[in-house]
Amino acid sequence: MSIGLGLTVTLRVRIGAHDAHYAGELVDGARILGLFGDVATELLIRLDGDEGLFRAYEAVEFLAPVRAGDYIEATGVITKVGNTSRTMAFEARKVVANVRDPALSPSAADAFAEPVVVCRAIGTCVVPKDLQRRPRLVLPALSSPGPELVAKLPEPRPIITPPPHVIVTPPESPLVLTAAIVGAEVTRAHTPHLPITAQELADEAARCRDAGAAVIHLHVRNADGTPSQSTELFGEAISRIREKTDVIIQTSTGGAVGMSVEERLGPLACKPEMATLNCGTINFGDDIFVNTRPDIRAIARRIREAGSIAELECYEVGHIHEALALLKEGLLGAPLHFQFVLGVPGAIMPSEEVVLFMRSQIPAGASWAVAAVGRYQKPMTELAIKLGGHARVGLEDNIYLEKGVLSEGSAPLVARAAAYARSLGREIVDPDRARVLLGIPTTAA
Repeated sequence: MSIGLGLTVTLRVRIGAHDAHYAGELVDGARILGLFGDVATELLIRLDGDEGLFRAYEAVEFLAPVRAGDYIEATGVITKVGNTSRTMAFEARKVVANVRDPALSPSAADAFAEPVVVCRAIGTCVVPKDLQRRPRLVLPALSSPGPELVAKLPEPRPIITPPPHVIVTPPESPLVLTAAIVGAEVTRAHTPHLPITAQELADEAARCRDAGAAVIHLHVRNADGTPSQSTELFGEAISRIREKTDVIIQTSTGGAVGMSVEERLGPLACKPEMATLNCGTINFGDDIFVNTRPDIRAIARRIREAGSIAELECYEVGHIHEALALLKEGLLGAPLHFQFVLGVPGAIMPSEEVVLFMRSQIPAGASWAVAAVGRYQKPMTELAIKLGGHARVGLEDNIYLEKGVLSEGSAPLVARAAAYARSLGREIVDPDRARVLLGIPTTAA
């Protein structure tokens, strides 16, 4: 779906006596088209940051009279976005009207239980390329049925717009993007763009930083490409990354399925700024990723002893509750940072309902992010960004930029997420700001 489709704006005005143009206080239809023009202008401002120009109406239907004293609710929805053109569908409804009953006071008026549709229209506006600033796009109706109805209704009848949606501009919310650049499962057989050596990891980390990532989620590999939790390999990779960029380095303590807990804890000897803490056992494809409650507590203690901040990896809702138990036991300190890992076969699947419920389970003051696997990465990343959360992308979780098109490293995936975030007005923070948000001591930077 193109950015902006479904964007909806509604305004409500009282039609005054000065608007009456004909006998019986009847209002000229041009007054309603003027309301549509105001709606269109706001839509263009929200999408492009410019008032643009109204080019033409393709169709207009006047369906009921409008008189002085009526309250008219005018709604517009963007149904098509071209390079410079924006097609919109409009609907005006009468929601309040003067009664006009000789037996009652002239000021008697009623609010309607069901609005009366007075006009529908389709129009096209134009915003030249050089004026498209896209400062802060608000998408209150991405899932509205409006755009899909276009193909179902016979032309040239205007489409019926979806019910009005109240637009609430979200508060400023800084965004931390994490790049998971290698992982433990993906191989060079899957993608030739997978970084393996310390220098390749450092180069990719720097590219991701330039694309907008503040955090690098780090695994390392042996020379033959197999996964490793070697302290030495992590130390070399961290050193090379530090030479090239200022990102937060978050080491994995998950390692690969089948590793012992002690083996998984190898990178903590490097005292990373952050380290992951897996909060429960799951089916992991055909394998089992074992994290017993005693092991989880032992890992939490070791992360704290290393001076690292834990990122709480939650593959199920119950993992959130386990993390809260760790907080209560004093094994974690606030603020907590949760990572909802979605789409792993055998664990919780991604959906908006899942994300909203998981978000509802974390305490006030905690931060959260989404990392989704495979084809789920893009839609779940965008959902997290839209809902005010943080996000993780990268080759560890998904190797494709588009269907059948390999991403040339993790940086293009970061850049795509960053572009979407900017279109919504989210501020993409640098590593120093991210350290503050994640509770990382500045002395660790």
